[in-house]
Amino acid sequence: MTADVRQDQFTIRPGAALLGELSVPGDKSISHRAVMLAAIARGKSEIRNWLAAGDTEATLGAIRDLGIQIERHDANTLTIHGGAMRPADGPLNLMNAGTGIRLLAGIMAGQDFPSILDGSAQLRRRPMKRITDPLQRMGADIESSDGACPLHIRPAKLNGIAYELPVASAQVKSAILLAALYANAPTTVIQPGPARDHTERMLRSLGVDISQDGADGNTITLVPNQHLNPLDMTVPGDVSSAAFLLVAALLTPDSDLTVTGVNLNPTRTGIIDALTEMGADIALSNVSEQAGEPIGDIRLRASQLRGLEIGGETVVRMIDEFPILMVAALRAEGETLVRDAKELRVKETDRIAVMAAELRKLGAEIEEREDGFRIIGPQSLTGAVVDGHDDHRIAMSLTIAGLIAAEGTVVTDAACARDSFPGFAEALISCGARLLPSNSQKL
Repeated sequence: MTADVRQDQFTIRPGAALLGELSVPGDKSISHRAVMLAAIARGKSEIRNWLAAGDTEATLGAIRDLGIQIERHDANTLTIHGGAMRPADGPLNLMNAGTGIRLLAGIMAGQDFPSILDGSAQLRRRPMKRITDPLQRMGADIESSDGACPLHIRPAKLNGIAYELPVASAQVKSAILLAALYANAPTTVIQPGPARDHTERMLRSLGVDISQDGADGNTITLVPNQHLNPLDMTVPGDVSSAAFLLVAALLTPDSDLTVTGVNLNPTRTGIIDALTEMGADIALSNVSEQAGEPIGDIRLRASQLRGLEIGGETVVRMIDEFPILMVAALRAEGETLVRDAKELRVKETDRIAVMAAELRKLGAEIEEREDGFRIIGPQSLTGAVVDGHDDHRIAMSLTIAGLIAAEGTVVTDAACARDSFPGFAEALISCGARLLPSNSQKL
């Protein structure tokens, strides 16, 4: 049955418990970084369980266009021969990959040849000034198009700087640190709170002199070092992808689901903390480490939930999981209030507005706020036709909402799920979800 699932549209019926054990694709953030760091390292890097998805494929294609030799043993296993990049024949097309374009801009700012970084119409709507400003302070010759891509980057001498991030952002921090590899002096980044630290962990594992100071380790200093050691790693499962399956099991009666080999980096596990605070029956096991990243298995059983308030540092640790949290909040007892999450309005879509609008089609009542939302639950949902808006996290969150609606739900424009979770529909079906081909006559 899974081979027949149409990826442009999902049709869902509620009622089936989700049971068993499964894994999720490799972490998207780490997969982006692995390809870029392998490209600038000297020697042969080996990468296993790499995420083969729309966004990461765009980054891989850009690296290949820069003259880096890549051997692809299968969809998820790469050998990358790092070393000197060469000018691309044309603009580097990052398609929809916000992480890809922002991090690659840091690397390209340090090259001795010009480059143009561009992408889809959707990517051209996303803000780039947050990275161009600090890179220009370092001396980079980088020009945006009214604060958006395409980005035109020309060779320039980079200086080490001390930069205080206005808000905690892993992408901005990473762009600066990657450019700092080519600077003439150490660079220090001061973040106001914790943000994803995959770049720091991976650079350190490759031999880069990078340290963290301050009471909370939020002052990061990198000493220039262009001699990165090759990478040899197995990419952990993506906790952001796991979140959709975990919330599906949490909300579907009699479910008992385990997702194995998931990244448990504390800068990424805000969703686990939030679900635990809401009363989820969740347990971690088999915790170990892979290339500096903690990994483990997550077991979640159907649970009664209560509302919670989220703001401040926790927002950064789960910024990609708020669409699926919104679905969980609809079934929680009492008030769920999210604040300090204005960043959601400048993702692939305005995720606050789009999720609220689509969930209202299912009968939900949601109060939008400038920097978040308020939901009073529990609420009941009815079936409807909803739109994924070419945003992978929107499409997948609406699919999970369909599992708890009273009637069948159709999610259109769902092909974008491939951007971060190829095989999403198949994973749900494998653990018992009633997700059927849109042309099926049997529901």
